[in-house]
Amino acid sequence: MAEKLRKYETLFVIHPDHTDAKDEIVEKISQIIQQDGGEVLKQDDWGMRKLAYPIEKKRQGYYYLMEFAAPAQTPPKLEQTFRIDERIMRFIVVKLDEKYEPETLAA
Repeated sequence: MAEKLRKYETLFVIHPDHTDAKDEIVEKISQIIQQDGGEVLKQDDWGMRKLAYPIEKKRQGYYYLMEFAAPAQTPPKLEQTFRIDERIMRFIVVKLDEKYEPETLAA
C-alpha cells in the first residue's frame, strides 16, 4: 500500500529582483513534491504585492500559493529548499485539516 498523503499548502514570497525566475522556482518546488509521490493540487499566482513590513529593504514581494498532497517527509524538504534559495524572502508550509483522498477530489 502506498504511503498516506496529507494535504498541505505553502505560501512563499519571491524577492522582487528575481521575479523573472518565478517559473523556474515553481517548477523546482513542484518537482520536490512529485519526487516523494505527492501531487500539486492547486497553484495560485498572487503576483507582486506590498509587504506588511520591509524585508531586506524591499517593500514588495512576489507571492505564490501552492496546495499539494504529499507524504510527511516532503514539507521538511521544501522548507530546506526555501531556506537555501536566496530568491525566496519568506515562506510558510502548513498542514491542512482535510485528509487527502484522490477519488473524492473529482468535484
